[in-house]
This record gives sequence, structure tokens and C-alpha cells, in this order.
Amino acid sequence: MKPAARALLLTATGAQIQVRAAAPPALAGIHPVTASGLGAPMQILLLLTALTLLPAAIMSLTPFLRLTVVLHFLRQALGTQTVPSNQVLVGLALFLTVMIMQPVGAEIYHQAWQPFENGQVSYQQALDTGSQPLRAFLLRFARERDIRLFLEASHRPAPRNPSEVDLTVLIPAYILSELRAGFQIGAVLYLPFLLIDLVVASITLSIGMVQLPPVMISAPLKILLFVLVDGWNLVVGSLVQSFYQ
Repeated sequence: MKPAARALLLTATGAQIQVRAAAPPALAGIHPVTASGLGAPMQILLLLTALTLLPAAIMSLTPFLRLTVVLHFLRQALGTQTVPSNQVLVGLALFLTVMIMQPVGAEIYHQAWQPFENGQVSYQQALDTGSQPLRAFLLRFARERDIRLFLEASHRPAPRNPSEVDLTVLIPAYILSELRAGFQIGAVLYLPFLLIDLVVASITLSIGMVQLPPVMISAPLKILLFVLVDGWNLVVGSLVQSFYQ
């Protein structure tokens, strides 16, 4: 090789090495890896997956489940059909859920997210630590009978203490328990309004008002009774207090 060509080749090679040394890892063809051991593409994938599952988690793993079930039962018992609207009921349940879950969220943030953000713990350690407050909350409202059902369905051995119950068993048990609690409260709410319907129907039939639907008379009476006893305050207050007992 000619001396001029050799010098040109050495100069180009040295410049390329300097560019690679000065360039950030992403420009040098190396995927950046964080302290958690996950590359940026994998972190983005996990984040998008978590955002996809977030609405289902909010609806299933928080008081939102019981609140929405009871509020919809209340609307059906009043016979108002679409008043309040679904948006109003969901909004009320969502803000009540935020209020009830605020201590649990703050505990997860301080015990798991902050140390992970500061690089003090690994991703797995933060996940294990952050799941403990949520596990304690779910254990408070999951019935032992429902936990036993899913333990037998998954053929898992019985845990030695409640803190060892796996989340894959605890989560469906909590959902089942909350559905049962919501239906129980809804049935109790139905009883006084059902009594009004029966009385109005008996009176209208006895006086021969066959052409007039009883619901046309009972609906205003039920709404009036609900307003007089300050029903929204009683129902919402009882629901919120049920999560602090």
C-alpha cells in the first residue's frame, strides 16, 4: 500500500474511534441498559403493557368495584333509569377510590418507587416491596372462603400465614368478595323502594287505576323519600366507612 493511502486509512480509522468514544451509547450502536438490567426498548414495552392493564387494575383491585356495583343498584332501585348518568356514577366512584386508596398509594411510593428511582434497590426488590401494602389491603377484604376456593382451583399448597398468599390467588378472591359485598348492599338498598312499589301497586289496583302504570306514582315517591332522608350522604358515607373498619 502506498504511504499516502496508508496515512489516509490510519487517519480515517482514528477519527472513527474518536467519534465512537465521544458519541453516547445509543449513537454508537449500543442499546443503553439501566441499573435494573432492562434496556430502553424493553422498558417502553413494559410501560405500554402496564398502561393497557391499568384501567382493569383500577376497576378490580380497588374499592372502585364495590362502589360502582352499589351505585348502579341504587339507581335501579330508585327507578330513575339513566339519572344520574353512567359518567357521573363512575366519576363519583373514581374520586372516592382515590380518597380511600391514597394511604396505600403513598406507602407504595415511599417504600418502593422512591428507592428504585434513586437507584437504591433493584426492579425486583421494588416490585416485591411495593406489593406488600397492596397485599395487606386485599387481605383485609378478601374472604377466607374465596381464597380457599382459588387455592384449591390452582392446586397450590395452603400458606402458613396470610402474608404468604400469592397475588395470583389473592386478586381473584378479592374481586369475588367485593362482588358479594356489593350485591349484599344493593339488596338491602332495594328493600325499602320495593316496599313502596308494592304499596303503590296494591293501591292503584284496588281503586281500579289499571291504565296508569304504578311506576309513574312510585318513582316520585321514592325520589322524595330518598331526598328527605339525605340518601346520598347515608349511602356514600356508609360505603366509605366500610373500607375503614
